[in-house]
Amino acid sequence: MKIGVLALQGAFLEHEQMLDRLGVAHFQIRQLSDLSCPMDGLIIPGGESTAIGKLLNSLDMMSPLREKVKEGLPVFGTCAGMILLANEIENDPKRYLQVMDICVKRNAYGRQLGSFFTRDLFAGQEIPMTFIRAPYINKAGAQVEVLSTVDGHIVAAREKNMLVCSFHPELTDDTTVHAYFIEKMARSSR
Repeated sequence: MKIGVLALQGAFLEHEQMLDRLGVAHFQIRQLSDLSCPMDGLIIPGGESTAIGKLLNSLDMMSPLREKVKEGLPVFGTCAGMILLANEIENDPKRYLQVMDICVKRNAYGRQLGSFFTRDLFAGQEIPMTFIRAPYINKAGAQVEVLSTVDGHIVAAREKNMLVCSFHPELTDDTTVHAYFIEKMARSSR
């Protein structure tokens, strides 16, 4: 089991620390050739979706990454990662990977001052959730399974091989969301 972590910008180190806690091998994806390395799953971290999107394009990684996800590579996107995977972004004309049947709203809770912490259910289990300039899903296709809602907004969901969440599970000590990705998606795809 080996997970690739997109390490162009954002909280990739924190995701690697979560994988270390779970005893899962990982490597950083920083350039096109890294996408050729065998991997059982991919994490796209939170950060600045515009910056990550620009880097994916300038490094010629956008199309190969899109194809890998379409071919079934398990992928987990947090915050900006969710925006990058979405088919549609409500308040931004930019589009990135466009592989998941969701429409997201960027900075849906406001800017930095709108960041907050709460506890709520993820796939039926209460976990801590840290939201930082977070998006949420305001439309989801029929094949999308909602895993978490906070205040009536969808903040975690799954469609086939894709898992997304608005919050940052990598910034807490709780490994529930990463374990879900590893056990129910990455390991089961082998």
